[in-house]
Formats: sequence, C-alpha cells, structure tokens
Amino acid sequence: MYPKDFDYYRADSVDDAVRLLDEHDDSELLAGAQGILTRMKTGEESPPALVDIGDVNDLSAIEVRDGTLSVGTLVTHAELASSQTVADTAAALSDAASEVGDRQVRNRGTIGGNLAHGDPRSDPPAAMLSLDGRLVVQGPEGERTINATELFDGSFETAVGNQEVVTHLEFPRDEAAGSAYHKRRNPLSGYAMVGVAADVRLDGDTITSARIGVTGIRDCPFRLEAVENVLEGHSVDDELLSEAGQKAKAAVDPDELRSDPQSSGEFRAHLLSVYTEQVVSEAVTRAD
Repeated sequence: MYPKDFDYYRADSVDDAVRLLDEHDDSELLAGAQGILTRMKTGEESPPALVDIGDVNDLSAIEVRDGTLSVGTLVTHAELASSQTVADTAAALSDAASEVGDRQVRNRGTIGGNLAHGDPRSDPPAAMLSLDGRLVVQGPEGERTINATELFDGSFETAVGNQEVVTHLEFPRDEAAGSAYHKRRNPLSGYAMVGVAADVRLDGDTITSARIGVTGIRDCPFRLEAVENVLEGHSVDDELLSEAGQKAKAAVDPDELRSDPQSSGEFRAHLLSVYTEQVVSEAVTRAD
C-alpha cells in the first residue's frame, strides 16, 4: 500500500524540529522510519507532514557521565545491543534492544522513537521501567524530564507531547546492580507476547532493591511492584524466586490480560510467572 500525500521537512537542529512541529498541525517526527512509515502505508496514520530529525547532530551518543548512562534518541537498537558500555551499565537495555523486530528494524529503528510511540508489545519499555530510566524532551516550553513510571499512559499513548522531541535517555547506574530482559516472541510479528526486565541490587546475598518491568501483557507496559516487594530485603534462593514468579501471575487482573490468536490471556499469565523467575535469577547473577 502507498501512504497518502504528505509534506516533508528536514530539521537541522532540535530547535528547528520543535518549530516545524509547532507550525504544522498534526505533523509527526521521522527518525528511523521503522514505525511511522509502516503505519502510514497501512492507513493506520495519515499525518499531513513529516519532520525528519535523522541528520540532527548530537543525538546519537552513548556515554556515561557522573554515574549516569546517557543514550541519544537516534541511537539504533543494533547500536544499543552491540555497545559494551550499555552491556556493562544497563544490561537489560542491551538485552531488550537485541530482541527488537528483525535485523532491518534493529539497524534502522531508534530508541527514542520506539519509546515515544508506546507500543504495548515492544521490548525497550520493560527495560526502561526496570532501569528507572528518564526521557529528556524538548518542546515549545523548553526542556523537561519524564520518568519511566510516568511515560506510558495506555496503548500507543505516552506523556511525550505532540510538539516535543525526545533528545536523550538517562539511566542512573551503580556497580552493585545487575539487570536482564527475557521475552517470549510472538512467532508471527516478533513482538513480545510477554517480556520481563529485572534490575536488582545486592548486599551480600540479600536483595536491597528490585524493579521489574513488563511488556506485552496489558494495554501498556508497567512495573510489577508486588513482586518487587516480595524480593526486597530477602536472601536469594530457589524458594524466593519461585514465590516471585507466583506473585507475578497473581498480581495482574485477569480482565486486563491481552489475548490474541497466538496466546490467550491465561497463557500469558503463566508465561509471566515463568519469565519473572528466570529474569530475576539472571539479574541476581549479573549483580553478583
């Protein structure tokens, strides 16, 4: 299919992109083009204008500053998956990026566009939640920061404004932390039927803090606080991991579980239990 006619603008800076979005009502940003163009071809979206930020400088860096990992919005999933810096400081993000779509999508798709889109089946949102990440965005009113827990509002709905540009992501890190991401891939689409990310901190063999992010289960990604409460303050053993898995399944309202021809909501709940146990175990191993 072919998209409807649209105007095309190439921004030369973030300020220029914000101006163009403000001047052209209902316009959309274009970066890796692995999301918006596909939706335009299928008729899901028909923006009257696209604002291309693909050539804007200073949006593709991966660096650690003062204990914080900073990732530019134009960094691709393939770059995240292959970055030793990301693997060393935010392994769940590296894991999730390596699971996105297929090779073409990973080579072209960008992390900022992925998170701003808010697909409830996508992999990076779970990692974003578990790593306590933040999105830094710039709009007509200036720059602001959106915490991961405030980012996802519903299916394909996020707190990023229509006239705002994601400039970079921030992840506070420390050497005592370990994280991981596991998913059950939809055999047709490649999206997560269930995706679980865990980030834990240890003092000896005791979990002092834990964050669990989930995608694919409900109409938007979310934190599993009930499981976090089970883990924190306890020594790691098989019994604790099993309890975490059981708590994950019980914590989700059955009426909120997504269901499709590939998986019932009941099966997704079962997978959530299994993958929570697995990913917490791996995150503990990495922290240790």
